[in-house]
Amino acid sequence: MSILENKTKEIDSLATLTSAAPAAQRERGYADTLREILQQPATWQATAALLREPAVRAQLQSALTPRPAHVVLTGSGSSIYAGECIAPDLQRALGVPVLAIPAGTLLTHRGALPPGGGLLISIARSGDSPESAGVVDQLLAHEPGWSHLAITCNASGKLATQYAGAPHYAALVLDERTNDRSLVMTSSFTNLVLSGSGLGGRADTDEWQAGVKRLAGCVQQMFDHQSGALAAIARRDFDQAVYLGSGGALGAAREAALKMLEMTGGQVITMAETFLGLRHGPMSSLDGDTLVVAYLSPDPAVRAYEYDLLRELTRKQLGTVRVLVGEGIADDVAGAQDVVVDLQGLQAADDALPLLADVVVGQVLAFFRCLALGGRPDTPSQGVLTRVVEAFALHAGGKA
Repeated sequence: MSILENKTKEIDSLATLTSAAPAAQRERGYADTLREILQQPATWQATAALLREPAVRAQLQSALTPRPAHVVLTGSGSSIYAGECIAPDLQRALGVPVLAIPAGTLLTHRGALPPGGGLLISIARSGDSPESAGVVDQLLAHEPGWSHLAITCNASGKLATQYAGAPHYAALVLDERTNDRSLVMTSSFTNLVLSGSGLGGRADTDEWQAGVKRLAGCVQQMFDHQSGALAAIARRDFDQAVYLGSGGALGAAREAALKMLEMTGGQVITMAETFLGLRHGPMSSLDGDTLVVAYLSPDPAVRAYEYDLLRELTRKQLGTVRVLVGEGIADDVAGAQDVVVDLQGLQAADDALPLLADVVVGQVLAFFRCLALGGRPDTPSQGVLTRVVEAFALHAGGKA
């Protein structure tokens, strides 16, 4: 047993940490993050129900009528990764081009917007970051062909309040519980992804609603029965982690990589890549001590490529241990020390819903790694980062 394992052997599962008194949880600096990770199955079902409310359905239908020529999802940090998760599946649902463009890019290079107008969907936990309102202000002033939909977790934020009554602007505010108090985004991220993926009328269907319920059950099973195995992985000696995903799962991989980077204060260096992209240079950074986290597609044709890459890593002895997430994972791609999070019974009809489970596994790994290194998940950056990005100057212009 390593020094790290011996020091943290009492951190053996989510249940152990939850059983501690609230005061003890707060003293150790994990109370908010733990609660916000664990509340996700319940909040997903609340978000699914919200999207089916008549007033919300009418609001979302109005935002998408007439059908926009383009949809751009925007945000900063985790929020743009949420957009990357949503974009491929929403494009299939709407039948129009859907792009994820960082809010910072739209501030500095407004010409990144597709020509001809469309719908801009701003994604934000607080809605108060400098870029959030800055992008909307800029587009309202200079791009009248664009309408706006904000999806936010904060009813008091600028995106929810500042533009009330503005033409061609609507705001969807999620359940108050999703406005995470922790520095790191957890339940806010997955609920923002869920609400975006439910656009285009899919949230109105019984099939989609049932899929959300199955997803919540799968993730609760992971919390109850596999968090100990993930905690054990997090206690191993590694200082590098690579996260792999295909299509929209690349956004999930980027978010999971960011969670590990944030919660460990950079003590674990992370990278997110596609399975096929890993061969084109990034594989050179892997060694025998790298944690590999693989988010496997529900599409059999895509998964065949993913399995090939995992078998190649086995042949080359790259990666100390792997965490594999998906439904019905083949036995031969998992080694004896690997952890398989099998989303048994999910029966995913599309790529979007499994991404929420992918991200949650990344959150749990980062949470346990933070504790294993002696950190405080609620405030892991020791003052370097703030929950809402500090105000900075917004300069006129931006390349049109």
